[in-house]
Amino acid sequence: MKKLAMILLTAITISANLFAQETKDVKGAKDNPLISRFDDSFIAYYTSVKWDTYILPISKIIKVEGQNAWEKKLKLEGEVNRIQYITDKGNNAAFVYMNYLSALKKSGWEILFSGKGDNELGNSSYEWQYTMFGEGLRLGDKFGGEYDFRGNEYAYIASKFEENDTSYYAMVYIIEKDDFTMINQDVIKVKNPDVGLVTAKQLTEKIDKKGHLALDGIYFETGKAVITEKSIPALKNIAEYLNNHKNKKFFIVGHTDNVGNFQDNMTLSENRAKAVMNELITKYGVDKNQLQAYGIGNLSPKTSNSTDKGRAQNRRVEIVEQ
Repeated sequence: MKKLAMILLTAITISANLFAQETKDVKGAKDNPLISRFDDSFIAYYTSVKWDTYILPISKIIKVEGQNAWEKKLKLEGEVNRIQYITDKGNNAAFVYMNYLSALKKSGWEILFSGKGDNELGNSSYEWQYTMFGEGLRLGDKFGGEYDFRGNEYAYIASKFEENDTSYYAMVYIIEKDDFTMINQDVIKVKNPDVGLVTAKQLTEKIDKKGHLALDGIYFETGKAVITEKSIPALKNIAEYLNNHKNKKFFIVGHTDNVGNFQDNMTLSENRAKAVMNELITKYGVDKNQLQAYGIGNLSPKTSNSTDKGRAQNRRVEIVEQ
């Protein structure tokens, strides 16, 4: 399990306030194994819920028919872990945000959306807090907390990390209170749908009937076009089929979900298709004249992108008969 290594911070002398009086973690609390705590902080609240729904905003707050809303948000279902950290007021929201954002990126997390202050997040801190944690999404009372989500300067990060058959989403909300800075960290663990291993028999049957097939069993590093070792069995089966049908030519086509920048998704889908093609040619003896690789991003979804299950199905590589 990859662990997030936070940037070391210079210790700040703690003033005689609430933070100075309470500097021990609450009983039974522990850091999430994926994300190490911000230096000079302690856990004021901890809970873990085995399963629940969670709406994760991944865009700036806007007005829709006079009401606050987000243009983009994800509906997640899975295990939810909430930790509220407290740190000295000298570690302001912008400083904590900078450190979290840098460390998440270095540790392989995909940043889905991030920002600090009204210009980057919405009209005001009150509107964001009320709509996300209050009467809007109700993520405050739903998972609880030692402190409320009201305050002054604020920052927000939504990120994603994939490991084998599981997706992790991290929501980090940072708010400056009168006497301290609070870091609310929610990690949502989502089990991806099980996919079967594509076989040479399936390839023959599906391509003969439909002309294309999603190559289940191909896995990539998060946000990259790097194929993992877990893909070897599927690649061997695909190569077996191709080597037994040398008289046919195929397109290898990469697809993504609709999360993130459109052009980035187009580039990623093409690079992943090329990675599969090159792997088949260089390691499994497939004739290079049989294959061409293309990426079409999220232009041809298999199902709706409104749920995590749907997005997982849409992130795929297909083989298409020419």
